[in-house]
Order: sequence, then C-alpha cells, then structure tokens
Amino acid sequence: MVPSRLEVMQYVEKFVAEKLPVFLRNPELNWQPSDYTPDLSTDEGFEALRELREEASRLPEDALIILVGDMITEEALPSYASWISTLEGVGATGEPQTAWGAWNRAWCGEENRHGDLLNRWLYLSGRVNMREVEVTVQNLIADGGDTQSENDPYRTFIYTSFQEVATRISHLNVGKLARTVGAEKLYNLSAKIAGDEHRHARAYKYFISKILEVDTNETLLAFQDMMKKKITMPAMYMRERGEQVGDTFKKFEEVAKRSGVYTGWDYVEIVEQLLAEWDVEHLTDLSPAAAKAQDYLCRLPGRYRTLLERVQSRQPRKSSTDVEPIAFSWLYPHEVTTSNAL
Repeated sequence: MVPSRLEVMQYVEKFVAEKLPVFLRNPELNWQPSDYTPDLSTDEGFEALRELREEASRLPEDALIILVGDMITEEALPSYASWISTLEGVGATGEPQTAWGAWNRAWCGEENRHGDLLNRWLYLSGRVNMREVEVTVQNLIADGGDTQSENDPYRTFIYTSFQEVATRISHLNVGKLARTVGAEKLYNLSAKIAGDEHRHARAYKYFISKILEVDTNETLLAFQDMMKKKITMPAMYMRERGEQVGDTFKKFEEVAKRSGVYTGWDYVEIVEQLLAEWDVEHLTDLSPAAAKAQDYLCRLPGRYRTLLERVQSRQPRKSSTDVEPIAFSWLYPHEVTTSNAL
C-alpha cells in the first residue's frame, strides 16, 4: 500500500502555483498547429502544401513510421489527463481552482497541440493511411495503459519526468532525420514540439525536487520502485486493426531503436540526468531502506551501461540491406514495409 501523500502534495502546491507562469505559456501568444501547416484559404497555402508533400516524399519510411507512432502517442491525451486527475492531492476533488488542477488542464492544453500538428502534417503528406492510424488511436485510448505508478503522485511524477525527456529525444531525433533529407519544415515543427516537452520535463522534475525536500525517504523508495519496474512508454498498448494489445508498440519500438531515434543508451542517459537533477547521491539523513534505495539508484546507470555494451558486442552489425521489413497498416500498400531503413 502507498502511504498517504495528501499533506505533502498540499504543501508542494503553493510552490507549483508560483511556478505556473514559468512552466506554461499564454495560449493567445503561444504557437499553434496552424502556424506550421498550410493555410488553404490562400493561394500561398497551396504552394506551401506542395512544398510539404515534396518534403514528405523524401522522408524514409522508418522516419515516417516513427512520426506516426509519436502522433498516436500524443493523440491518446484523454487517457493521460484522466490518469493525472486521479492522483491523491493532485486530482480535482471538490475545489476546481487549485494549482494542481490548473497545471493538469493547461499541460493537457499544450500537449493537445502536438497531436493536432502531427496529425495534420501526416494527413497532408499523402503518404499515410489515416483511417488505419485513427483506428490505432481509438484502440489506444480505449485500451489505456499501465505506467505501474499505482495512482501515486510520487511515482507518477517520477514517471512523467522521465517520459517527457524521452518524448523530447524522440521528437528531436525525428526532426534531425528529416533535416538529413532536406525536410526543413518538418525539422522546425519537431523542434517546436520538443521544446514543449523540455519545458514540461522541467516542471515535473521541479515537482519531485520539492517533494524530496519534505519526504526524502518515501520519494527515494518510489524512485527505486519505478526503476525496478522499468519505465515503459505511455503508448505501450498500441495496436493496429486485428492485432493484440501491445503488438504494434513492439514493432514501433524496434523501428525507433534501429533508426537511432530512441535506444537503450537514451534510457540510461535519462536515468543519469534525473539522478543528477535531484542530487540523489548526496542526500543525507536517510532511513535504512531509503539508504539502500539511494545505493541501488546510484549504481543503476553503470549496470545498464555494462549490460548494453554486452548486448551490443554480441549483435552482428547490419547494413540497411540486411534489415528485415516490418509491416504497418499505417502506410499505403506501395510502402507498407520499412525495408529502406535509415
């Protein structure tokens, strides 16, 4: 059973209220999806559409699949919003105008733009079977997910601290792949989304830093628990038409790994970043259990790196022609595999 977090979350809320103007943007001044997609009410918009489609035609299929998977992940926002709203001391229980409630709603509003923007770009690209993508989105929202955070705000904000950084890496690396083939506009919109994820990661890491100040032992135990379970991405249950829960995510994960968009090395670097952010190594006056958790956490990156090096040394290097094709229903029949991997 998770101990009550109510008193701590109520204490931390006043710091959250002070930081909301830093971690959030005014919707009337913030960028919007229409800023990065053609305005089809003008002749110039149709020329911009032609340029978008020309850029999209140069994008390798692996990069396109990752872009679709990232969009589907972003489009499952209703699941994430409802999940955050159930956390003890964070959810809207009674008084709606709380700092936690304001954060969750505004965070969701900012995140909502990401799915909208990627959805429009993919639709306009002409390379994606949007109906099959939409089936996958609806399946993912219906199936939900399991972050293994037990509706605990400590575990949840450790998870979101990690996940926001991971999402930033994915969007940035897709943008870099786009830039290699001259898709500069796609690079720019990917960088905009990544910028949001970076700011959101700063917010969640700040929440945990304030929780650590007043409940260090329990926060370390929660951190240890999440690392032992391993962080899985929120779209872990992704599935296409007729597939079992999670089948599509496994394929998507493989494409992301082999194209270098998100790998085990990124995972360990995020762990190292969080350990440094929260200065875990130098925390003192710990309970015996928390001291063991501290030791476990500080040793974890080294263990991961050793394991990754062993796995990498055992795997034969493959050229792009050796990569086995992976079929996705998201692409039209003439390009339903990722055989032209990056």
